[in-house]
Amino acid sequence: MTQYTIIIEKAGDNFAAYAPDVPGCVAAADTVEETRELMQEALALHIDMLREMGEEVPTPHVQAAVVQVA
Repeated sequence: MTQYTIIIEKAGDNFAAYAPDVPGCVAAADTVEETRELMQEALALHIDMLREMGEEVPTPHVQAAVVQVA
């Protein structure tokens, strides 16, 4: 199982997510949890489509971290 980093951002009245390693794959929903779940599904479908088309599946490279700033 491959792990991809996703970024979830507040987007007005909802949340939107994208995966920096997988351009063009996005999801949006009303809550963070729903957005995460939809993004997981979107990534699986996107990767399946790439495989079916004989395209290269992106290798995960991006990492994320949370830091505190005074």
